[in-house]
Amino acid sequence: MLTVKKFAGSSAGSPEQLRNVARRCIEDYEKGDDIVAVISSGDTLAGALRKQAGVISGSPSKRELDMLMTTGAQGTAALLAMTLESLGVRAISLNAFQAGIHVTGRYGEARLKKIDGSRIVDELGDRTIVVVAGDQGVNAYHDLATLGPGGSNITAVELAGALKADSCEFYTDVDGIYTADPSICPRARVLRDVTYGEMMDLATLGTGSIQPECVERAKKYGIPLVIRSLEHKTEGTIVREETVLEKNLISGVALDKKADRVSVLGLRDEPGVAYRLFDILAKAQVNVDQILQSLGHDGSEDISFTCPEDQVEKAVETLENSREKLPFTKIDVDRDTAKVMVTGSGMIGRPGVAAKLFEALYNENINISMISTSEFRITCIISRKDGEKAVNAIHDAFSLDKTFAE
Repeated sequence: MLTVKKFAGSSAGSPEQLRNVARRCIEDYEKGDDIVAVISSGDTLAGALRKQAGVISGSPSKRELDMLMTTGAQGTAALLAMTLESLGVRAISLNAFQAGIHVTGRYGEARLKKIDGSRIVDELGDRTIVVVAGDQGVNAYHDLATLGPGGSNITAVELAGALKADSCEFYTDVDGIYTADPSICPRARVLRDVTYGEMMDLATLGTGSIQPECVERAKKYGIPLVIRSLEHKTEGTIVREETVLEKNLISGVALDKKADRVSVLGLRDEPGVAYRLFDILAKAQVNVDQILQSLGHDGSEDISFTCPEDQVEKAVETLENSREKLPFTKIDVDRDTAKVMVTGSGMIGRPGVAAKLFEALYNENINISMISTSEFRITCIISRKDGEKAVNAIHDAFSLDKTFAE
């Protein structure tokens, strides 16, 4: 059995932490498994390197900055390999060049192109634990380039795909994927398994310490993801095509307080208006989420949408500068909004889920301003002050603190 294990660099900041990470690798290695560990440099080390670069140069070139930043993960990987050897097992650290990780794109935000895992396979054949420096690859110029935020997670999933691993494990500071944010909902519990689709929805709202792209890549390769705690010996949550351990109506409820609503009023009610509106926003790199279109009066229509709060000013300015191409009356912005979402493959073909959700919000006197649905997701836009109350009400309504396993 081949397992790719991904560890955050922050979990290896001291000798004792390194030994803890090493033990997690050794416990499966001693069972006969082949182990590939992926580790990043951690925020503290990365911050120190960036600070040093800033002292030397106010605007270092992106190439040289990447050359510097990749040393952090390489150093951490080497330290972990040394720790493994000190505990009596064979280990070797590999940087992106040695691991055959090829990327394309710009420095600081490269994209994985392909992985030649032959060196890793050879090392595994000698019963060696392979430690790979995450968040880096080699570009067409044979330079090292970083992948940007979440790059080490993507490295782990892509390595698992290239090596045809049996699973990809993410060790985090939480016990797994919760039915809700436990800091908001004290009755939240860890899910034993969720589908790729459910995890995609939860990850979109920042739940679960993993980004949607990782889930999408894992689904493409058909590789189960396991989210578990580094400190606690728990099973964690398995992310896979179909749930086996749990069969719930809904799997989780998530909250996003960083989305604002923009309403464009008095648009012409004619074909092509929605296209022109969202084409303008797309070209300005504004990330649009929920959309609501409604008819106004005298041949006009209104279109509302949500976008990240840090993109609202850009969206408004872009639209105001496009009045000749897209005439409208005015723009209203509501910065007191939040998105609450429920997701679950159990909703498919089951009537009454939406009614139960809306009843839970009604019982708490929470008003809904926008609604969107998909096959197994319902998202409501509500007032930001009602966000946490909504999560608890929905969690209780669907009894997510209980397990309904077959």
